[in-house]
Amino acid sequence: MVSSRRMRAFKRWMKWQSVEYSDALDLIIQKEDEQVWVKALSDLHEGDVIATIPKHSCLTVKSSGAWQLIEDFCLEGYMALSVALMYEKSLGQNSPWFGYLHLLPDGNSDVPLLWSLDEIDDLLLGTELHKTVKEDKALVYEDWKSCIVPFVESAPIELNPDDFGVEQYLAAKSLISSRSFQIDDHYGFGMVPLADLFNHKTDAEDVHFTSVSESESDDDTSENMEEEHVDDDGSDLVETESNVASPTSEILEISSEILEMIMVRDVKAGSEVFNTYGSMGNAALLHRYGFTEPDNPYDIINIDLDLILQWSSHLFSSRHTRTRLSFWKSLHNSESQTQQIDYFEISYNGEPELELLKLLYIILLPEKEYNELYLQVPKKYGKSGIVLSEVSEMNKEVLLTGNVRDGLVSLADMRERCYGLKSMEDDVEALKTCNGVMEKKLYHSLVLRISERRILEKLRKYAGDCIRKKIHKR
Repeated sequence: MVSSRRMRAFKRWMKWQSVEYSDALDLIIQKEDEQVWVKALSDLHEGDVIATIPKHSCLTVKSSGAWQLIEDFCLEGYMALSVALMYEKSLGQNSPWFGYLHLLPDGNSDVPLLWSLDEIDDLLLGTELHKTVKEDKALVYEDWKSCIVPFVESAPIELNPDDFGVEQYLAAKSLISSRSFQIDDHYGFGMVPLADLFNHKTDAEDVHFTSVSESESDDDTSENMEEEHVDDDGSDLVETESNVASPTSEILEISSEILEMIMVRDVKAGSEVFNTYGSMGNAALLHRYGFTEPDNPYDIINIDLDLILQWSSHLFSSRHTRTRLSFWKSLHNSESQTQQIDYFEISYNGEPELELLKLLYIILLPEKEYNELYLQVPKKYGKSGIVLSEVSEMNKEVLLTGNVRDGLVSLADMRERCYGLKSMEDDVEALKTCNGVMEKKLYHSLVLRISERRILEKLRKYAGDCIRKKIHKR
């Protein structure tokens, strides 16, 4: 009943704020976990405008009552919006967004940033997120201690420190991570009521955002640009504004005051209406939003450079490893102006990226052939005729010597051991008996672990298939 009262209050708040949505939509709160989802009450068709949201109803830094305080203290990005959100929550019923904020949870507890350290160590061990989330928590605490505490203490008005504690800061950041949208150049990014209630479905969004002036007709909408998203590995999500985690809404360029939600495909009555948060793997989805998707085609796994050096040290002297690594780096730097590589991506299909194959090829070359390559680069290399600078994704199989393939299998085995004593079969069995609604943390961590370990299986198969192809060609 409490959730129903909150929903009714939210609907009254939307009416007060002139947020309008179609009678063909129903906002439903699940009894099990009080999550909200949007249901189509009748058939919806491509091109239907199903909601209009005035920008003044969005909770942003510039619309918040704390705007001047935030500006005077020179806070920016995530930190600034977090303070704005904490400030409005601290006002309770006196906040213009009370009816909206009262519907939201205190924080998105499904996001690993809010998990305990024991939960992180237990559930995320070995995954792409294990180290990242622990670093996130440490960075958030440092941000709070060095910026939020001084902000509260120096504010010209009295602020209750309890409303701006580290737990409140973590909760605010988790909500922003999973619910914020890029609005426009003036407002920046912020919380968009109603829009954040639509759940995600990869590559299958039903609704799209446009921005229109109130004087414009429905047909005269602005052209949209697709928003950038962070890398699928889910890293670097905390520090900078450029990494704002937001569901897919376009960067709205023109000066307008209304956001529209428009259907981009037909949806049958009784079905859920989905937004999309972008094309990203399960590590990024869990990191930002607190959920995963089985059989996600954007899943990847990374092989850290440190793991490769550890593998090499078991086979060769440290001098050999350092020399070959240095040579690979010099080749990479001469061919590409990209930043330093600390890890190598293995795709959903189990294919290693080209630079990983080049590094393994160089490390495993016999001394005589390595010396020839070293002296003759960028000329053709000896008997094999391989010019590393001419190897591309299209012909990278030329690097897959027997030793390189063995190296890929060994690296897959080493990466597999990072998950601890439980086998993938153990994880699969645990997932079968796990309640995805009541045991969300366990469920989604298992989906992530299994998806990563299946990629390692595919990597081993890739290495084996390549030698069979070579034998067949002969």
